[in-house]
Amino acid sequence: MPVFSHAENYNHEQLVFCRRDEVGLKAIIAVHDTTLGNALGGTRRWCYASEAEAIMDVLRLSEGMTYKSAAAGLAMGGAKSVILLDTPGQEPTEAQARAMGRFVETLEGAYIAAEDVGVSPQFCAWMRDETHHVMGDQDNGGDPSPFTSLGCFHAMKSCLAFAGRPIDFAGVTVAIQGLGATGFKLAKLVREAGGDVIATDVNPHAIRRATEELGVRVLADDEDLFALEDVDIIAPCALGGVLGPKHIENLKAPMICGTANNILVDPESDAQLLKERGIVYAPDFISNAGGVIRLAGLYLGMTEAQVDTKVDEIEETTLTILKNTANHASAYDAAVAFAKQRIEAGRRASTT
Repeated sequence: MPVFSHAENYNHEQLVFCRRDEVGLKAIIAVHDTTLGNALGGTRRWCYASEAEAIMDVLRLSEGMTYKSAAAGLAMGGAKSVILLDTPGQEPTEAQARAMGRFVETLEGAYIAAEDVGVSPQFCAWMRDETHHVMGDQDNGGDPSPFTSLGCFHAMKSCLAFAGRPIDFAGVTVAIQGLGATGFKLAKLVREAGGDVIATDVNPHAIRRATEELGVRVLADDEDLFALEDVDIIAPCALGGVLGPKHIENLKAPMICGTANNILVDPESDAQLLKERGIVYAPDFISNAGGVIRLAGLYLGMTEAQVDTKVDEIEETTLTILKNTANHASAYDAAVAFAKQRIEAGRRASTT
């Protein structure tokens, strides 16, 4: 795989690899852009089909983090890291976490790690034993997922408003793909607001918990979440790359808004297809920014009240971008343009 050309295509500043066989660590850090500040982004532990797939994932995720922080008005850049697992569900170890922390330390603060899929606050705490450049352990922001879910809930309000509907979840049905940390909390917010939830997850425990505690309806094995009728909002809340042309062609729901990163297979062309079909799409790096706002805000010295205010602002930002979609090829393009404007403003300010 031509690694350098891929990094250049995404305009990354750094793409760094680490291998420590004695503790089972194979990891990649991608720093996309530090124009606005040090680059914050989660550490994902995942079993990839290939190293090439892992590289593409970390490149796309880190680019998204740049736009996410910029669009949220944070003085932070964008980065991401991935730990490649040999088998799915491989248990994390303290030795692996500490080795990852030492890897993060080699970038001397250009990259600030945080929690992501497969990484817990405890894993972050072990990393922090080796580097100060980590957020997300219990003493440094904790689990950011409640803020991610709340921000997405605010973005859903904007989707309703943009579609000309009341900002009221009574009578609204949300189909959630993935009932993990963010998906479950999002389902809880929707249910507490009077909405109905249909959900699916590969984890039977997550399904059982959601049905018993929240009263969600579980998707039958022969049902396709993306083809459901009588659904108002589809919320992808698991991994990315779940919406491509085939699914978009069969979509019945009028709105897409979730907590997952990179939900579109090809964000440029797929977002255009959504616009052509008249489907309201809240770009994921806007709708799921609550978690990074929480961790970056604390890193930057914001108070809890200031962090809460910034998470609430996701509703206004989402509506602004949806309104700007008319002037762009898609909502994704409108969101990227919005973020790039803030990055360019920061670049100009730093040179004056």
